[in-house]
Amino acid sequence: MTDPTPSTVLDGADAVKAAVGTHLGYSDWLEIDQDRVNLFAEATGDHQWIHVDPERAAAGPFGAPIAHGYLTMSLSNYFLPQIVEFSGFSAGVNYGVDKVRFISPVKVGDRVRGGAELVELSEVNGGLQTLVRITIEVEGGSKPACVIDSLSRWLY
Repeated sequence: MTDPTPSTVLDGADAVKAAVGTHLGYSDWLEIDQDRVNLFAEATGDHQWIHVDPERAAAGPFGAPIAHGYLTMSLSNYFLPQIVEFSGFSAGVNYGVDKVRFISPVKVGDRVRGGAELVELSEVNGGLQTLVRITIEVEGGSKPACVIDSLSRWLY
């Protein structure tokens, strides 16, 4: 697999500062299949029937198996490089999240994508800290699946 070409490239501190308050773009759509859900269950040990038992889940509250909320959230790391590239720094590191909300379920077979907005910027020792709001949406859905306020540090 080749590296994705991001929608937005922010080259250096001045470009990052100028982008505060702007929407950075969208990723490609990704179909959530049962294999991905099962692999996540194996990786985390979360084998709740609503995720991994399609027959039982079909009769459950959502009418189908659903992706784990944390699987949906973790896809932000898949989507973000398709949306934005921060260049001109010696390193970028995840610093954490301020807030995560799982607003609507992602059913197996749904297609999801990420969108990102650079909400906030602050100076930190040796670099910048950004708050990027990542919204993961379900194709055709009326509400987002997940909204993440993700913190990153970009070091000089």
